[in-house]
Amino acid sequence: MARERDAVCRMCRREGVKLFLKGARCYTPKCAIERRNYAPGQHGQGRVRVSEYQIQLREKQKLKRMYGLLERQFRGYFAKASRKKGVTGDNLLQMLERRLDNVVYRLGFASSRASARQLVNHRHVLVNGRTVNIPSYLVSVNDVLEVKTASRKNPQVLASSAEVEGRGVPSWLELQKEQLRGQVKAFPARDETEIPVNEQLVVELYSR
Repeated sequence: MARERDAVCRMCRREGVKLFLKGARCYTPKCAIERRNYAPGQHGQGRVRVSEYQIQLREKQKLKRMYGLLERQFRGYFAKASRKKGVTGDNLLQMLERRLDNVVYRLGFASSRASARQLVNHRHVLVNGRTVNIPSYLVSVNDVLEVKTASRKNPQVLASSAEVEGRGVPSWLELQKEQLRGQVKAFPARDETEIPVNEQLVVELYSR
């Protein structure tokens, strides 16, 4: 499967914001943004002339990298969001948040979206009692997600679950921490996503 191969800390530095790609490390002073808050490379600290297109591109790259998507996948989500009723930017964010790997991460079963994707791929997650190993699966309201009984002693799952209180669980999800089970109470509204991205700039970029 194709994937982004650049070092994840370089991605955060390039976008100038924490994308939370490296789990618990992102919450410590070891985070690359905390230590070197400038773009990577020999010209990273130089003066850059910023254009309107570049601003729009950076917002798109933030969103794409945050959810671990490639360009073709991201364009597919945008196309679907633009066909739905409502605000395209809000539709796009809602679809990205509803991805199974993201919901597993939001519930604290994994320390990052990349770890959540691996957890799903390796068949450790149940949705409504059935194994789902497709990270891009879109959850629906009232869906129940849980870690398989045989996987609940996984050290990575236990460590992530212990850290979830410090990270917080979105209001559109309900977590039963002891059972490693969660439920989708509603679709996420824009103010519940807490994503540091101006999605309208992404819409403008693809509307060129």
